[in-house]
Amino acid sequence: MSDSKQTVQMVYGLDIGTRSVVGTVGYRKGKKFIVVAMAKKEHETRAMLDGQIHDIAKVAQTIKDVTQELEEKLSTKLSRVCIAAAGRVLKTETAHVDMKFDDIKVITEEDIYTLNSSAIEEAYKKFLSANDVDMKFYCVGSSIVRYYMHDSVMSNLENHKAKKIGVDIIATFLPDDVVDGLYKAVDLAGLEVASLTLEPIAAIGLAIPEKFRLLNIALVDVGAGTSDISITKDGSIIAFGMLPTAGDSLTESIATHCMVDFNTAEKIKKQSVIKAKISYKDVMGNKMTISKDEIAKVVADDVENMASQVAEKIIELNGGKTVGAVFVVGGGGIFPGYTECLADKLGVAKNRVALRGREVMDDIVFEDTSLKADSLLVTPIGIALSFYEETNNFIYVDFNGTRVKIYNNNNLTVMDVAMQTEFPGEGFFPKSGKPLIYTLDGVERMVRGSLGEPAVITVNGESANLNTHIKEHDIIEVKESTAGAEGTMKVSSLPGYKDTIRFNVNGIEVSMPKFVSVNGNLESEYYDICQGDDIKILDYYTVEQIMQFMDIDNKENAVCMVNNKKADDDTKVYENFTVEWKMADDLSFDELPEDDEPDSMEVKDEDNKESSDNEKPVAKKKAKKKKIVVNVNGKAVTLDSKSSYVFVDIFDKIDFDLSKPQGAIVTKKNGASAEYMEEIHDGDVIDVYWEKI
Repeated sequence: MSDSKQTVQMVYGLDIGTRSVVGTVGYRKGKKFIVVAMAKKEHETRAMLDGQIHDIAKVAQTIKDVTQELEEKLSTKLSRVCIAAAGRVLKTETAHVDMKFDDIKVITEEDIYTLNSSAIEEAYKKFLSANDVDMKFYCVGSSIVRYYMHDSVMSNLENHKAKKIGVDIIATFLPDDVVDGLYKAVDLAGLEVASLTLEPIAAIGLAIPEKFRLLNIALVDVGAGTSDISITKDGSIIAFGMLPTAGDSLTESIATHCMVDFNTAEKIKKQSVIKAKISYKDVMGNKMTISKDEIAKVVADDVENMASQVAEKIIELNGGKTVGAVFVVGGGGIFPGYTECLADKLGVAKNRVALRGREVMDDIVFEDTSLKADSLLVTPIGIALSFYEETNNFIYVDFNGTRVKIYNNNNLTVMDVAMQTEFPGEGFFPKSGKPLIYTLDGVERMVRGSLGEPAVITVNGESANLNTHIKEHDIIEVKESTAGAEGTMKVSSLPGYKDTIRFNVNGIEVSMPKFVSVNGNLESEYYDICQGDDIKILDYYTVEQIMQFMDIDNKENAVCMVNNKKADDDTKVYENFTVEWKMADDLSFDELPEDDEPDSMEVKDEDNKESSDNEKPVAKKKAKKKKIVVNVNGKAVTLDSKSSYVFVDIFDKIDFDLSKPQGAIVTKKNGASAEYMEEIHDGDVIDVYWEKI
């Protein structure tokens, strides 16, 4: 800008290119931008390569020379300047990210934003890993290629129910050293940076009017060594790309065909655009003439190859599909046939691929009548106009007490700043506590920890979130999210623990809870499971455990039978097994325990003499069945199937379901507590009922 006392505010813009530096000075008057002066100077050496400064001092000198020329034309001092980073220095990376949820949920806009941000972060990490560079990069654009739901392609995820979503993304990054090099060169030239934008954005600012920026349009800046591509959609630039093929490839073919040096071939190429025949001298000094049509044939393959590569890149950057239209700027794009060939490769109408020069400069007024409004001036003038934009520049914000420089891509949020500072993405979302890992019946299981608290975000002291938009000088504070409590579980909550095991005890169906073994020890339902516990839910009871559970007193004259086989206290009783206690005198000889002799072993012959040792004893006949009548809960009950009876036999005659406990069972005989195996006799008064605990 100017230090003079003019009433208008002058804007100074510099297009610092690979071959030359172009300076533009002008001012805005209403809707018009008045260009009062322009100056151009080529670099004396290869101080810049592919848009990146290699020799800062020499580039600074070229900037200084251009500035002095403009100051002499204007008779004023220029102190501040608008600059732009070349599109060819931008780096592009693709990434795929999946996001899983604990349960199926309705996908929200917040979920999609988080997914996209995670993908950009992944692309950034992937880019740094692949390029092995120790420097910062700024994300200056991104484009969604496709979304996925449960690994199937989806065009829009919002409001769908899913447990897993994913995204393919293309992200573009600007290296910090490019920005620093530009700032340093400007500083050495005695100037201060008023604003910094990207060349493709500057070109779009002029080539694509604001009312068209919601459309899906590609801008191709065809220079000498590279073709720079940018894609617009929904009012923003969503992707950038660069190809190392452009106008120089045409010049090289002309040089070979005409046998001339590169500079002469460049002149022939430029003249062929406006002349039907071009005269030149070849390397032998011969005077030669070539027609415009012959040159077109010479470079036809190069034009097709250049257009083909650009079309493929546009489709890649645009998520695998073509764009609605293409605007072409730069000197390399003016060669006849290029726009038609590009339209054919993209599959769009030829009238939707066009040069942008005079057509977009209705609001540009040139005070210097020697200047021609064409596609070569779109980017230089666009850089000067970028001064009037509040966005598309680098701004400074405060993030957790640190000053951060970040590229303002027209849609900055808290998440963008966090990524720039490498704040961990997981630091925003609640973390699960340490899971409890244990083994149940040989299968490893996990109990998730509880979720902690999400990050607390404020912008300028006001509550905010990841999507909150930020602007220059905003103060952002993020208190990292916390982890929840560790996973816990009691034995009573084990899967299957509440299952019961059923036995038939003395003819009655009995349901008992399963036992649990923890690391070899029996534990109650109140046991807190610990990390690494080896747990088994036992699917059997021992005879002794059944007796303890049912409060059975095993009298000496009672024998336990499991599935009609003699059993001891350690015999295992599984689901649906039959358990029965029999009095010794009710057993046949074959049913008697091997280590006991029944009373009937003392058998005498008919002469009342003891049998000899060689005689096999014979069991005496079973006692006759006896009939008794007892009073159970106020009602007479008749028992007539055995020679003697125990308390538990009454359950065969009454409606009392032991398999569905309703409290503690109470058993009484003649007013006193009775055990299950206690003998009962004719006329006994029996009470049995549930007592609530």
